[in-house]
Order: sequence, then C-alpha cells, then structure tokens
Amino acid sequence: MIEARRLHILRAVADHRTVTAAAAALYLTPSAVSQQLTALEQETGHRLVERGAKGVRLTPAGEILLSHTHAVLAQLERAEAELAAYGAGEAGTVTVAAFATGIAQVVAPAVARLAASAPGIRIRVQDAEGDASLPMVLDRQVDVAVAVEYRGAPSADDPRLTHVPLYAEPFDAVVPVTHRLAGGPEVPLAELAKDPWIGPYPGNPCHDVVVLACENAGFQPRLEHSSDDFRAVVALASADVGVALVPRSALRGTDLTGVVVRPVDGVAPTRRVFAAVRRGAEGHPLIRPVLDALRAAAEDA
Repeated sequence: MIEARRLHILRAVADHRTVTAAAAALYLTPSAVSQQLTALEQETGHRLVERGAKGVRLTPAGEILLSHTHAVLAQLERAEAELAAYGAGEAGTVTVAAFATGIAQVVAPAVARLAASAPGIRIRVQDAEGDASLPMVLDRQVDVAVAVEYRGAPSADDPRLTHVPLYAEPFDAVVPVTHRLAGGPEVPLAELAKDPWIGPYPGNPCHDVVVLACENAGFQPRLEHSSDDFRAVVALASADVGVALVPRSALRGTDLTGVVVRPVDGVAPTRRVFAAVRRGAEGHPLIRPVLDALRAAAEDA
C-alpha cells in the first residue's frame, strides 16, 4: 500500500530537484525525506530517484508514479473539500500569498468582502512574488496564490494546480520629464533601445514582461538599475538615470514628480494575473468563497 504523504514528498523532490530543498519546503529534515523516499521505493518495488552531483532526478519508474501522484493528490484535495462541506466548513483560516500590487488591487478588497459575506473565514496574507507564491501553494505553505504569468510558470493545464483568471493590466512607459520622448502622446519602445533601463530583478515575473516587450521591439534592454519596488523604479526615473516600464496599477498613489507616464505605442506589454490553488481544492468550502471574492474584486477594479 502506497502512503499518500510519501507521494507528496516525491512530488516535492521532483519540483525542487534536491532533497535538501524539498525538505526545507516541507519543514522536514533531509534525512526524513530520504527515509520516506526509501520507504516509498520499498512499497513500490522500484527505484524512483537517482542522486547525482547536480541533485536528484526521477527514474522512469519515478516519472510514472509522479504522473499518478498529481491525480491522487488532487483527488485527496477533493475528498477534504467534500468532507469540509459536509461538516459545514463555515469557519477557518485561509492563507493567501500575493505580490504587493495584487494585494492592493484584489486581495485587500476581497478580504473586505469576506468580512461581510463570510465572517467565519479568516484571511492571512503573505507578500510574495508570483514566482515564489506558486511553489508555496504546491508545498502547502499557503492555500491560495495570486500570481502573474511568466516564462517557466506552471501552465493553466498543469495537473497540480487550478488557475482562476483575475485581470490583465498594461505596462506604461515611465521616462524623466527631460527625456526626448516626454512630450509625445505615446512612447515607441524601439526608440528606447539605447537608453539605460530601470527594472525588476531577474526572477521577478515583471522582469520577464519588460524583457520580452523589448525583445519584441527588436532590442535587449540595458538594465543598469534594479529594484522590485516600483516606487523605487519611478524615483530613479525621476532622478534621470533611466527609463522603465511599470504596471499601471503600481503607479497609483506613487509620487510621479519628475517623470512622465505615457502608454506604449502599439501593443502594450501586459501582465496577466490569476489565482491558483492545489487542484481539487477549488471546491473547499473555505477556499471557494475566497476565489469568488477575488474574482468579484477583480471585476470591480
């Protein structure tokens, strides 16, 4: 008989590629993870992982078991959801991880909605970029992630997750007031090819949006200044050290003294924001109202 908790450990090892990283994500010791993997191999009668200098990889037998693991764990999430529904499930805590502007745009309004419509649900919010929040959901550190699509992100048909689209927003060009393009109604990205740029660090989903937009315009941006805080990005632009692309919602309430904000000429770079939960958990009586409230907040934004 295969124990489900060992399947969860197998998936964590497959996701994180090392026993040490999987152990940290699961709040276990590396030796405990190794022991559980060994026990799983004994249960299945197959070698499931191979250890090498660059980490751990699944054997063909491990890949077969992993493909079933996604379905098994999703079904267990559904079972928990139905049991919680049977027991009313009207009170409890749901943890939501989201990036800063996502918190302002949809999470905080959703919390306010839930306070009126489902007062028994307590929301705990954690600030986390999209590339961090999705692994947090998979590792059961949080229940819901509000994340941004980015290159390398789990796709909408990933068997581990259920995606709920929330909203899409354009990026605007932010240039110093003294910039040669500051007087125009729009900014053609190709004309910023030789400018120094200010932007998020690699790994931040918004970094991918900026770089991809510039690549589509025919150049690689020369990123001389980096910050994941868009208030800092705008402040640096006002100091005349470079240009930037900033999500429109991140400009709300930001001091725009010394800069000009203009839409991008042509097709604007866009970030698409979605909520994600472990597949099968979307029907949980505590999580379903949270997803509904996030969707409603996105529609009103």
